[in-house]
Amino acid sequence: MTIREAAVLLDAEILQDQFEDVPLGGAYTSDLLSDVMANAKDGGALITIQAHKNTVAVSTLVNIRAIILCNNRPIQDDMLEAAGGENIAVLRTKENQFTVSGKLYPHLNPS
Repeated sequence: MTIREAAVLLDAEILQDQFEDVPLGGAYTSDLLSDVMANAKDGGALITIQAHKNTVAVSTLVNIRAIILCNNRPIQDDMLEAAGGENIAVLRTKENQFTVSGKLYPHLNPS
């Protein structure tokens, strides 16, 4: 599943669209950025409510390709600028992390 396909599945807004629409290598759900650094998969998506520039910085360390912001979180302009500079997609959905994770799971972990 590509980033844009995930956006359609989640009915999510694409807030930062300067990215390569590549297949996602999985997803990780966490709001604790040190946990993301330790456990997120290379080339995956981050499902979170952390809508600030530090989220982008952590995402670059583990090669996150898309940040999916949940609960319609407001977003700071500097986060979008940082994500654009790193070619990381930023999506926003009204759904919570549990729902987003459940929707993506069967598409990113085929049995």
